[in-house]
Amino acid sequence: MADLQPETDQDGDPTLNRSIGPVQMALYGLGSMLGAGIYGLIGKAAGEVGNAVWLAFVVALIAALLTALSYASLGSRYPRAAGAVYVAQRAYGFPLLSFMVGLALVCSGLTSIATQSRVFGANFLELFGLNGLPVAAIALCYLFGTTAIIFRGIQEAMWVNVLCTVVSVAGLLLVVAVGLPYWGSVDYFETPPVADGDLTFLIVIQGAVLAFFAFIGFEDMYNVAEEVREPEKTIPFGLISAMVIAAVVYIAVAITAVSVVPWDELAAAPGPITEVMARAAPIVPPILFTAITIFAVANTGLVNFVTSSRLLYGMARQNLLPDHLGKVHRQRRTPHIAILVLFLILVPLALVGTIAELAAATVLLLLTVFAVVNGSLFILKGRKGEPPGRFEIPRIIPALGFLVCLGLIVVRVSSGDWEAPAIAGGLLLASFLIYLLMRWLDPDAISEIGEDAADAEASTKSA
Repeated sequence: MADLQPETDQDGDPTLNRSIGPVQMALYGLGSMLGAGIYGLIGKAAGEVGNAVWLAFVVALIAALLTALSYASLGSRYPRAAGAVYVAQRAYGFPLLSFMVGLALVCSGLTSIATQSRVFGANFLELFGLNGLPVAAIALCYLFGTTAIIFRGIQEAMWVNVLCTVVSVAGLLLVVAVGLPYWGSVDYFETPPVADGDLTFLIVIQGAVLAFFAFIGFEDMYNVAEEVREPEKTIPFGLISAMVIAAVVYIAVAITAVSVVPWDELAAAPGPITEVMARAAPIVPPILFTAITIFAVANTGLVNFVTSSRLLYGMARQNLLPDHLGKVHRQRRTPHIAILVLFLILVPLALVGTIAELAAATVLLLLTVFAVVNGSLFILKGRKGEPPGRFEIPRIIPALGFLVCLGLIVVRVSSGDWEAPAIAGGLLLASFLIYLLMRWLDPDAISEIGEDAADAEASTKSA
């Protein structure tokens, strides 16, 4: 189907390029979820759940799917950049909340990109034996290259994502292939021994809380809605397809890992997947997975960069950030100013290299955003006059998604790690102060939130 979106809006300004199809949409979400984190997460989850680690991923999938279905339904109703910000404002009518939702997502993206740039640099140096070079130098080269690709165009970014996603999936499927002969060799319901008797259910739930974070990434798909062909159908299809594929891969890798390596040894291994390959296929050089990790890490950073730039663009279009961030390059049809601003913020972040605690804090913020988004759909579905989407779900699903996210927040906060909640609180306070500053500088801007959103929806429907 041809792209029918005009290249300019009613004011003559260039628009984003609506060119993403269903397969690219699914691979975009899959690439965001299948990061390098799964290589270490399998070991941690095995230490929690034992051989039943696969079951933890099944439970985590069900929990994550509740929020993912809410995102899919909202994407079919209101397909636009910074969609979570828009639906929060539409549901609650509280600009401060909408602003904080947007900044929480931007913070999450920034910390992820900066972290991935350094992981990319470390693995690059290891792969090519360039130990004399500083990691920061390679990290900056990665950021510059990613910025150039994203500025060049959404199609170029999507094709790089396709390549990296295929390599990442191929690496995990290779693990499954070499470990397949070991399937059936262990009891897949065996869990670590506990003093208080049979608490298998609670053990699996604890592991599922950890495994839940392997599915975070699906929210990135909503933010490219204005660059998707037929977003009302493509977003739900791509989002659910990505979740299902990721789940199948995760469960297969989990079963393979505990089949090849005893769960207690897997938990103690510095590189769990590397250990699996060393035992199941010692002929395969370990450096291969260093190369695959580079693709996985590069892809995660790329997707988060695209998402963050569209967040700034969307928030500017909703009058929550300065207008310049909502400008689109006339030839490339990308939000070039938002991309440049992100690059300038990311350079010092990548050089600092000590943002692990900040990343942990933004996970808390991300769970808060998920709760707000689930609540938004619950409210909008009960409001008369709200247009239905092409993908509707029962109202109980966003309600359950809200409760799951709230439960995960409680678990994270009560874990005894006070630093992450404190940083999250500090970020929320900073967001509030920035909001007050913007209101003071331009009192009328925030009051006009949503006016451009209506125009964007009309443009989407006319496309």
